[in-house]
Amino acid sequence: MRLWSRPALDVEDRLFRALGILRVVLLVNAIGLNAYRADNFERPLAGVLCVLVMVLWTGAALVTYADPARRRPWFLGLDLLVTLALLVASPIVKGESFNATVPGFWVMCALLAWAIRFHWRGGLVASVLVAGTDLLVRDEVTQGNYGNTFLLLIAGPIVGFMCESLQLMARERDEAQRAALADAERARLARAVHDGVLQVLALVQRRGAELGGEAADLGRLAGEQEQVLRTLIRSQDAVSSSPSSSWSVEATDAVADLSAALGELGARPHVSIATPGTVVELPAAVVREVVAVVSACLDNVAVHVGPSAPAWVLLEAFPDRVELSVRDEGPGIPAGRLEAAAAEGRLGVSESICGRVTDLGGTAELSTGSFGTEWELVVPLGQR
Repeated sequence: MRLWSRPALDVEDRLFRALGILRVVLLVNAIGLNAYRADNFERPLAGVLCVLVMVLWTGAALVTYADPARRRPWFLGLDLLVTLALLVASPIVKGESFNATVPGFWVMCALLAWAIRFHWRGGLVASVLVAGTDLLVRDEVTQGNYGNTFLLLIAGPIVGFMCESLQLMARERDEAQRAALADAERARLARAVHDGVLQVLALVQRRGAELGGEAADLGRLAGEQEQVLRTLIRSQDAVSSSPSSSWSVEATDAVADLSAALGELGARPHVSIATPGTVVELPAAVVREVVAVVSACLDNVAVHVGPSAPAWVLLEAFPDRVELSVRDEGPGIPAGRLEAAAAEGRLGVSESICGRVTDLGGTAELSTGSFGTEWELVVPLGQR
């Protein structure tokens, strides 16, 4: 019993459906040619019986191959035997000096079924048997017969190889999609953790060190747990790559006012929010992500500059994009500090800010120096 991934089975199903259409086309062609060459039959009743066998077997094959559970090796073997039997019957029905066999191009059906099911090896076996039988039943081999035989010999393995390649590509694509979903979920969890738990632990650690005494021990413990949690976030195995990862899909027609959402951040002390006088409607999911980015910027101001440090947020809306500026007048960020933070697993800038904006299709540019720190965020409209 074969063990295939779902994408590989889907590819096989589609190929057998296409083969079903081809069977019908080749059957109609064979019936028409045999009717046109009816005077070539030495035993007309036997010829009619052969054509009837082709019709009945085509119907049986269509029904059987439509269900993956019925595609057993024994049925494919029987499919090939019926084809070979019709080839062997051709000189009996038409006479020794016949030119075209009774099944004609219909013999390709069993050959292609073997190529789809057993790949290039099965296609090669079926090609050799069909082509060899076709040559053996003839009293002479003409140039045309040789050309048809040669095409049969190369068609099986080539089609089988292509079918196997398509199935491998489908499986690799499925694995890549699972990996991408896992990476996205890791990034989402890292942002959520940074926006909540890590910020609190960092605050407890800093305040504990300032207060001293038992609070210093509490701060030390908070610092240790913060480091452990950051290590877990960096771990590649933190989230399973199973396709059953839960995702919350929101209705694409849900919208929200970005101006109003940013205005709520003005409740923070020493934060000034400037937005357009009109409504700035965006998809609700985009609004949540943009607000989370701005909130992460303001959290960094409170942590690294001071809880009473002023900060300014400016929103500008354009037909094709929105632009935001988040600015403070702190001492700036020392050179190399962001790279060191990312190496330590501190994901505030790399994930909570840059990662979110990048996922929205936008850009995030940082300017820092003795004048302070300013984020320039651009999010194009029409993104998810």
